[in-house]
Amino acid sequence: MENFEKQAARFGTEIQFEDVTVLDLDGDIKTVTIGTGETFRARTIILSTGSAYRELGLPNEKRLSGHGVSWCATCDGFFFKDQDIAVIGGGDSAMEEALFLTKFAKSVTVVHRRDTLKASKIMADRALAHDKISFIWNSSVDDVIGTDKVTGLKIKNLKDGTVSDLAVTGVFVAIGNDPRTDLVKDSLEITAAGTIAVEGRSSKTSIPGVFAAGDVVDPTYRQAITASGSGCVAAIDVEHYLADLHA
Repeated sequence: MENFEKQAARFGTEIQFEDVTVLDLDGDIKTVTIGTGETFRARTIILSTGSAYRELGLPNEKRLSGHGVSWCATCDGFFFKDQDIAVIGGGDSAMEEALFLTKFAKSVTVVHRRDTLKASKIMADRALAHDKISFIWNSSVDDVIGTDKVTGLKIKNLKDGTVSDLAVTGVFVAIGNDPRTDLVKDSLEITAAGTIAVEGRSSKTSIPGVFAAGDVVDPTYRQAITASGSGCVAAIDVEHYLADLHA
């Protein structure tokens, strides 16, 4: 990432490490206001605000992030080779995470609030049939156990209220994610999946001069490499848009 930043700066990019607080997308000239109160005016804007993984909201979840708690199996699965790990969730994303983690883990335990999976039948059948994957049904996670790293989970049975410990060294939270669209959800068209709507494979949004790229338009793949490709698409779309203005 530091190399990407240096390359961008070498080509004249000005980088502001500030939150955007207000966007005015009306008209030919867009206005961006950042946390310091400073404003920027531009003919085009690329929105690449990404998405946020949903968290369990547990006392030790944040504290042990990067020390056994993860939200991305493809990012971190390798670090849990031959270990006992847990996946929290019951949808397609959770089953995909669990199946992927079987490549590395000694065992994978799926903790789900219901007694049946929300995942599609094909994904559920694959997970249920896998000899490395076991399930704890009708249960939620009360907390993550560990001082410097994860050593287990406190599991609460939602039917009888009993709490037990599950010994694991890794926890993958897979209860969904939310595209970061708060700044534009009232001004741009949003898809049923909650992402910014774009035209086909382009980055063009419902407002001329406003483009979007990365996870904020992608409800499916959400990988660094696909987001980078999407950013390239947006850059080319902006170039063509500006060229047409001066044609």
